[in-house]
Amino acid sequence: MKIYNTLNNCKEEFVPINEGKVGMYVCGPTVYNLIHIGNARPMIVFDTVRRYFEYKGYEVNYVSNFTDVDDKIIKAANEEGVDPSEISERYIKECKQDMEHMNVRPATTHPKATEEIDGMIDLIQTLIDKGFAYEVNGTVYYRVKAFAGYGKLSGKNIEDMEAGHRDILVDGESEKEDGLDFVLWKPKKEGEPFWKSPWGDGRPGWHTECSVMSRKYIGETLDIHAGGEDLVFPHHENEIAQSEAANGVKFANYWMHNAFLNIDNKKMSKSLGNFFTVRDIEKRFPLQILRFFMLSVHYRSPLNFSDTLVESAANGLDRILTAVARLKELLDKADGDSRLTADEDSIANDIDAFVAKYEAAMDDDFNTADAIAAIFELVKLANVSVNEYSSTELIRKAYDTIVKLLDVLGIKSEREEESLDAKVLEMIDKRQEARKNKD
Repeated sequence: MKIYNTLNNCKEEFVPINEGKVGMYVCGPTVYNLIHIGNARPMIVFDTVRRYFEYKGYEVNYVSNFTDVDDKIIKAANEEGVDPSEISERYIKECKQDMEHMNVRPATTHPKATEEIDGMIDLIQTLIDKGFAYEVNGTVYYRVKAFAGYGKLSGKNIEDMEAGHRDILVDGESEKEDGLDFVLWKPKKEGEPFWKSPWGDGRPGWHTECSVMSRKYIGETLDIHAGGEDLVFPHHENEIAQSEAANGVKFANYWMHNAFLNIDNKKMSKSLGNFFTVRDIEKRFPLQILRFFMLSVHYRSPLNFSDTLVESAANGLDRILTAVARLKELLDKADGDSRLTADEDSIANDIDAFVAKYEAAMDDDFNTADAIAAIFELVKLANVSVNEYSSTELIRKAYDTIVKLLDVLGIKSEREEESLDAKVLEMIDKRQEARKNKD
């Protein structure tokens, strides 16, 4: 299995730290509002990566955080006149609901930044003790030039960054030893949440959070660290600097980043009026279609969202689900448990060949676009070669194979309306039972 590693800008054979296990950290959302479809892409992509590792027999420790203390959360809380924790808890709940509807599995652990403050204080103190950080008037800064490897993920060099360092300066410029230094701990402001620390009341910087949570729940060295390409710099670059300086070991062996999502070939933004939450899309399309659409393009390729393209994906998914429903019907009607005939051996071999093609695509840096193409070929074969005269074994093989490969992609093999009907029937049964009991 090969993964494109952003750190070295090439595909590399995946070799886990511990045989048969994968420790994977994916940067999660800042929970101040409903998630948008840009947030949805990494959730869907890396959930699929996790599913494929599990399909291959790996035990995956999948950690994805919630940033539940942030300027945007505080701003939203002040606007509503509520505590910031009320905002973050509300949108964590909403985010989990959207994830469920997109068939994104819950992480092994979903840590919250506010529950890991003690670990962040310990990390910052370690960096100070080692000479990689310093405190000025309650603010702690990371000393960028003290870390020799700074820029190795993003490909940036110190000289170029110094020339344009105004782009990455933070508040308190005059206090910093160097314009490139970034904040690890910031002092409290009026009306903001804060925690006690050796440097005064305040809260951690954003980059500090992920370094601590990934180490606590996976270890000092991760197999894979993932997120959107917008996080490469400065967030992931700063994580490397903090973690490797503090721990003295490599932070992550493989870095995976998904490309941006555009709307009708334009960058998504509220000012352009093309900003969509997952809930907005769900009003127009079932989210299984959104998931299928996002996986129809390689995760490292920019993805253009438009109604036309999504409708095309919906038609493609419908072709697959129609074939699955037909096979299910054939299986339900099959007489007995008849075995493969001699004439069917070649069809069974063709099914295995398409599975191999699917796996080859996924083994090549999780190429879901080519994997879906293999499913379409499998569907075509089933439509042409499997019918009411086929053996039960062949029907079952075709059905089980397509369902299994869809499941790896997180695509449910039943149509949404069929699942809804089942829920409605269940509700009716419960209501009738309640009426009998005069409940």
